[in-house]
Amino acid sequence: MNKSDGERVQTVIEGMGYRWTDKEEEAGLLGILACSVRQKSIDKVYSRIRKWNAWKKSNNLLTFVSGCILPADRTKFLKLFDFIFPVSEIFQLPDMISQYGIVTPHQQITAKATLPVGKSAGFSDIHLDAKRGKVVQPLFVKPEEHIHDFWTIRPSYNSSCEAYIPIQNGCDKFCTYCAVPYTRGREVSRSSAEILNELKELVKKGYKSVTLLGQNVNSYGLDKHGHEITFPQLLKEIGEFGQNSGKRFWVYFTSPHPCDMSDEVFDVIATYPCLAKQIHLPLQSGDDDVLKKMNRKHTVEDYMKIIASIRKFLPDATIFTDIIVGFTGENEEQFEHSRQIMEIVKYNMAYVAIYSPRPGAVSAKWEDDVPMDVKKQRLHKLNEELIKHTKEYNRRLIGRKISILVTGTDRKGGFLSGYTEGRIVARFASTDRSLIGSYAEIEVASASPYAIEGELVLKPEFPVR
Repeated sequence: MNKSDGERVQTVIEGMGYRWTDKEEEAGLLGILACSVRQKSIDKVYSRIRKWNAWKKSNNLLTFVSGCILPADRTKFLKLFDFIFPVSEIFQLPDMISQYGIVTPHQQITAKATLPVGKSAGFSDIHLDAKRGKVVQPLFVKPEEHIHDFWTIRPSYNSSCEAYIPIQNGCDKFCTYCAVPYTRGREVSRSSAEILNELKELVKKGYKSVTLLGQNVNSYGLDKHGHEITFPQLLKEIGEFGQNSGKRFWVYFTSPHPCDMSDEVFDVIATYPCLAKQIHLPLQSGDDDVLKKMNRKHTVEDYMKIIASIRKFLPDATIFTDIIVGFTGENEEQFEHSRQIMEIVKYNMAYVAIYSPRPGAVSAKWEDDVPMDVKKQRLHKLNEELIKHTKEYNRRLIGRKISILVTGTDRKGGFLSGYTEGRIVARFASTDRSLIGSYAEIEVASASPYAIEGELVLKPEFPVR
């Protein structure tokens, strides 16, 4: 989501006359799209801004922070950054810089030229505190207030073959560990017409991989109470377009919630080739008591029924998940239940995170009573369990010819890399950069727990699935 937001933020900033540089030390405007969901991410923000503020002693430099920011973090950031605002208020940045009184490219280019028709660059509730020299705002701003305007910005795509399309923002689930409802607000769905138009434009330009984004992506349309299509219907519309377009592309989505997942989704995916056979289904915990404490609103039995449906409708699909270890009160038996689910499902990827209390979330009020060394041990055990199954799955691919999307050069010199339809990382020996952004077919020769390697067999325009 931050990458997708960044592509729209970049469009507005470049519309102000700035140009991108890959070297931080050359920049006159530096910004961060933060994520308060995990403490580790916020720690990185503090590290970066300390460095930037040290540069101000010799450079004419402005800094800003936006993204998913909790009120507690926002208060601290006000003292460190020049500007702070919700990402949906990026339209305000030209006025903020102008009010700050520093000579920038913005003074040669009218800010209103970058705004959608009918939009104003007025401050609303964001203003400059002349005494402190800071742009400030109330701590509790509705993050979704101008999200529809934000979605109208044309993204500055950072890839020629992969793209993100936000379809929904915010969450109504209020999991006790999660900061999203307090940083992104309640669920808001984007117009399906806008989504489909953006997708069609991307496919027309030759994009091969598109990911639909949302904090609770499969609740799409529910906030419209029948005035918008549902998530399965949206997937069907995309599938019909893909079938009639004569183009080949893969469409993914993340991140769904088990409570809103239905067999209808899997049936639609099975019907249309452009809907990628890869499902990300967060588990978070394999224990019912922990799930209840997390306010996940489903049981392990509910979750496993969804897994059974995936296997029924999409037998070749890869399955990814998210798991939290060391949640408040989690004992060894409860942790073992999570490990057992991993053993049963045999995930192709699991993003395992150590629990860290987030100020504002309900669980922050509870004692963080699982010692850090125990959390790390549990993290290690689940990663070991994951490796066991991914290694086995990837080895079964040896000798097979598989289509991959080539996305760039690999860290291994003389190799290109990409991924399969199931998002298994793949590499092959080649220095032909013209292959980047296209499909290729490789014969798998070796496999590791997190990737496969093969030899280039064929580069047809429409390779066999």
